[in-house]
Amino acid sequence: MGALLALHSSSDVLGVGVAWPGMAGPAELGAFPLGRGLANQLLACIEQLLPADQWPQLDRLAVAIGPGGFTSTRLTVVLARTLAQQLDVPLDGVGSFLLVARRLAIQEPTWLVQELARRGVVAGLYGPAPRGDRAAVVELAAPRLFAPDTPLPPGPQLAAVTQLPADVGQLLELSLQAHAQGLAAPWQQVLPLYPTSPVAGL
Repeated sequence: MGALLALHSSSDVLGVGVAWPGMAGPAELGAFPLGRGLANQLLACIEQLLPADQWPQLDRLAVAIGPGGFTSTRLTVVLARTLAQQLDVPLDGVGSFLLVARRLAIQEPTWLVQELARRGVVAGLYGPAPRGDRAAVVELAAPRLFAPDTPLPPGPQLAAVTQLPADVGQLLELSLQAHAQGLAAPWQQVLPLYPTSPVAGL
């Protein structure tokens, strides 16, 4: 059985996760504070966990699609799409805010908020699955850009702060679940998420 690879670069830290379903041992997770050096060091960091000669063994990929740094997110999304296309394997694209919400194990509908200098805030709503499975945190409203001085709808708020490698671990876990269920995940549908249009509310 092949490997699963997860990539997360929506912040200034690159997260890489590798798992081998059906094999003993925990997943391997890595965090690389690359900042603006991501473009030059992306492949080398991945190879620290999964050498390039093993990439043809990949059975599935996952990538964080944002919100976050657009250029850094786009780099990993492009790489993941390219690998998925060339290897003909599924690609899971997952929002970075959802990964934060899962790590925090949010137990009631909560707005995750990320401030943008002079542009307002990006916010999305997260909480337990509607069917009452409190172990499952889902996205209730996709992240949107709220213009400056525009109040968010009522509800608790938390800062959407990425933590790596923990969040790439969440990404890898979701991909493992999808893999176990045999879910389709066409690479063509995975695009960077970067809210740009201010809204006054939902």
